[in-house]
This record gives sequence, structure tokens and C-alpha cells, in this order.
Amino acid sequence: MIYLHDGHIRGIGIDWGKLTEIVEEIIRLKDAGDCVHPLKPYLRFREPQNRMIAMPAFVGGSVSMAGIKWIASFPDNPRTGLPRAHNTIILNDPATGEPVAFLHSGLLNGFRTAAVSGLMLRAYIAARHPAKLRVGIVGWGPIGRLHLDMCVSLLGDRLERVTLYDLKGIDRATVPGAVRGITDIADDWRPVYHGSDVFATCTVSAQRYIDEAPPEGALLLNISLRDYKPESVARAKGIVVDDWREVCRENTDVEQLFLHQGLQESDVLTFADVICREGLHSLAAEEPVFFNPMGLAVFDIGIAGYYLREALRLGKGISLPNG
Repeated sequence: MIYLHDGHIRGIGIDWGKLTEIVEEIIRLKDAGDCVHPLKPYLRFREPQNRMIAMPAFVGGSVSMAGIKWIASFPDNPRTGLPRAHNTIILNDPATGEPVAFLHSGLLNGFRTAAVSGLMLRAYIAARHPAKLRVGIVGWGPIGRLHLDMCVSLLGDRLERVTLYDLKGIDRATVPGAVRGITDIADDWRPVYHGSDVFATCTVSAQRYIDEAPPEGALLLNISLRDYKPESVARAKGIVVDDWREVCRENTDVEQLFLHQGLQESDVLTFADVICREGLHSLAAEEPVFFNPMGLAVFDIGIAGYYLREALRLGKGISLPNG
């Protein structure tokens, strides 16, 4: 089998257009019934804020890969210089079950997250046809930075302005040079929220803080899933989820809307509705789109499979003996 780590992934590089295409293919395969992803269990022990998540999946079609993602999220790790999350993926040959790759890569977790957002961004553009877009990001950790990188790549000349906010402050030198001149750093989340057409929450907030209605027509990429107070989005009609069973639990904003505002599965659009059936086209232009992606293992397996194929093609990675 092949062992790949972040250094190998960096060496292969990142193509946001290709990664969003992979996510789109997987959405269509899932909609056609050629994917399997059991409900992922959460392992908690000692400190309840810590969690380890098992995410098995099979993806058919040209991806043709099975495997499992095993990710550990320990929010206090950064205090001791460790990454908040540790991500490992095992890929298996779907014909024989033979392990073909082991990937230890936090980057892949971020790539998957931002690529899923990128596909939603593409669908939003296809439905709304904006000439220019202002992007706002709350949370300037690895996921926030990857989201800006993705937006810069996919939006090109459409990107009019960037506004960033982080509780810990942001060093302007960490903003990519290509967009530093059009980037504002805010001292509160509110100007980011109200001044953005595309607004991404990429935080590890311990408490919900967004208590105001979203701006008309905005795309809200609710990456961290626990930033909105239920009343702030209670009237939203354009709620999109990747999978209702996955996202309506674990104290997510969707679960809070279900428990306190009466939201039902029949009230939301799925990612497949958006991609396969142009679900956003049925919404009025002033309706915000509130995207809540819990994170599906099929996307992790598909993107890991792409990097495995690229590693084999480019001669990267470490070959491990089987005996």
C-alpha cells in the first residue's frame, strides 16, 4: 500500500476546479444510488468536547473506491501547539477489499470542506448570475484560509471585495498577496455578515453569536454549523443540507431549528436537489441560501482517491510492504 502525508499532498498541488468537479460527480453518483455512507458514529470519552468520528463510505462510478475516514477533533490542542484535528483515511480496493493507501493528512480534510463549499458557490452563481461578489469569512484558521483560496480561484474577476474577522485578530501579512489590496479586516462579525454576498463561518465558537437576520440574497456557508441562533434564520426558506440524517443532530444549527422552530426534512433542499435538479432556481432572488454541510465520507473517499491516483502517476508517496 501507499502512505501519503501532507508533504506529498502539497507536492501534488491543488486544483479547485478539479476538486469541485469530483464533488459534483459524487453528488450525482449518490443521487443515482451508487454510493454508500452509513451514519457516522461519534466516539467521546473523558472530555465531552473532544470527539473521534468514523466515516466509512463507498463511491462508485469512475471514482470506484471504498474506505474509511477516522478523524479526531480535540479543540484544546492548539494551546499545546498541536493541530485541532487529526485526519487519517484508509482506502480499499472495492473489488477485493485490499488496503491500497493510508493517508495521514489534515490538508485533505480542509480540501474536502472547501471543495464542497466551492460546488455550492458554483451552483449559487449559476442560479443568481451575479456580476461581482463580496466575500466575508469569520474565522481565520486553516479552514477559513482554504475557503478564501478557493474563492479566489473560482471567482476570478467576480471577486470584488474580501472582509475577514477573527476573535484573535488577523495579521494582514497572512492574507494572500493577490487579494491583500481588496481585503478589509473587521473588528466584529457584524460588518462581515452584513457586507458580504458570500459569507462563511469557519470558527470553533463555543457559543452561537449570530442573532440578526441574514442579508437579502446572500449565500451563507455555515461550515462550522454552530454559529447561528435559531431565531436569526427561522424565516429562511433556502436551507440546504448535504444529508438530513447527518446534519440534524450533534447540536447543529439545523437541529436547533428542528427542535425550536419546527423545521422538518420536507422544508429543506438537499445538495443533490441543488446540483441535480437546479433547486436554487426555485427561490426568489432576495432569499438567502443557508448551506449546512455536515461533511459526508463519500466526498473524503473520492478526493482521497484522486490524490492516490495522482501520487501513483507522479511517483509520490511511500510504498509500504505487505509482509
